[in-house]
Amino acid sequence: MAAISDVPADRSPAARTTKLAIVGAGAVGSTLAFAALTRGSARTIALHDVNRAKVEAEVLDLRHGLMFTSQAHVIGSDDVAVCADADVVVVTAGAKQKPGQTRLDLAEGTIGLMRQILPPLVEVAPDATYLMVTNPVDVVTYAALQISGLPREQMFGSGTVLDSSRLRAGLAERCGVAVANVHAYIAGEHGDSEIALWSSASIGGVPLLEWEPLAGHPPLDAAVRAEVHREVVDSAYRIIAGKGATNYAVGLAATRIIEAVLKDEGRIMPVSSLLDDYHGIGDVCLSVPSLVDRRGVPGTVRVPLSDEELVGLRASAESVRGVLRRFGF
Repeated sequence: MAAISDVPADRSPAARTTKLAIVGAGAVGSTLAFAALTRGSARTIALHDVNRAKVEAEVLDLRHGLMFTSQAHVIGSDDVAVCADADVVVVTAGAKQKPGQTRLDLAEGTIGLMRQILPPLVEVAPDATYLMVTNPVDVVTYAALQISGLPREQMFGSGTVLDSSRLRAGLAERCGVAVANVHAYIAGEHGDSEIALWSSASIGGVPLLEWEPLAGHPPLDAAVRAEVHREVVDSAYRIIAGKGATNYAVGLAATRIIEAVLKDEGRIMPVSSLLDDYHGIGDVCLSVPSLVDRRGVPGTVRVPLSDEELVGLRASAESVRGVLRRFGF
C-alpha cells in the first residue's frame, strides 16, 4: 500500500472540484468566506487582500473551524495568483461606506481601485464568473465591464438580492407568515432609488395586492407597503450607523448567488447586469429578475411592470447613469 506521501497530488476520484476566490478580506469578504465554508459552497476558498497579515489571519481562523464544516481547502495571500483558475471570483474590495454616506458617494475611489485590481485578476482567472459586491454595485459593475472587457453575462453584481431578502422579511413579519412564502423583488439601483415590484409580488400564491390579512395582522395597504419599502432602503444606513458595516446578510446573499452559479441552478434572482432593452432600458447595470446559472447571467426575465413601477425603474436607471457620466462612462 502506498504511503500518504507517495500518492500523486493530482490523483482522482475524477469529480471536479470548485474554487471560489474572494477579493478583499474585510468585513464583507471574510464573512462571505465564512458563510461559503459553513454552507459547503465550494471545495476551495481563496482569499486575496493587499493586507498580508489580515488575510493570513482570516485564513488561519477559518482553517481552525474545518473540523466542523464540509471538507474544504482554505487558502489566502496578498498575491493575486491565489485566485488562479477560480470558477467564481467575488470582488468585495472597495472604499468603506461611512455613516451618512450614500453608496454613490463611494464611486470615485472604488472605480479607481477596480482599474488596479481587475486586469491582473482577469489574467489569472480569465474563465471565471465575476460577481461584484463592492458598492455602489451598479456603477462599479458597469465600470468593471468596461475595464475588464469581459462579456456581459460573465460579470454581474449582487444587486438587490439582499434588498429583496429585506423586503420579504419585512412583509413576512407583518403578514404573520414564513419568509419562504413571500415572493417579491426589489429592482433598480441597489440604493436610494430602488423600487419594489408590488404588482408581481405574491404571498403563498396569492397576488400581494389581493392579500387578505390574517387575524391580528394589518392589511398591506399603500401606507404599509410604503413603510416596508422605506425600511428596506434605510436598513443599511441604520446598520452602518450602529456597527460600522453590513456583513452577515450580504455575505449570505452573495453566497447564495455563488451557489446558483457553481451548481448551475438556473435560479431567478434580482442581480445587477448590463441591460439591453429591458422595458426600453439599456446600457446601464440595474437589478431586475434574471437567470443565474453556470454561465453567469445569460438573460433577464421580463416581469410585468405597472406604469408607476416602470417610471420608477427608468428614474433609477437615470440616477445610475448620472453617476457614470461623472466618471467618463
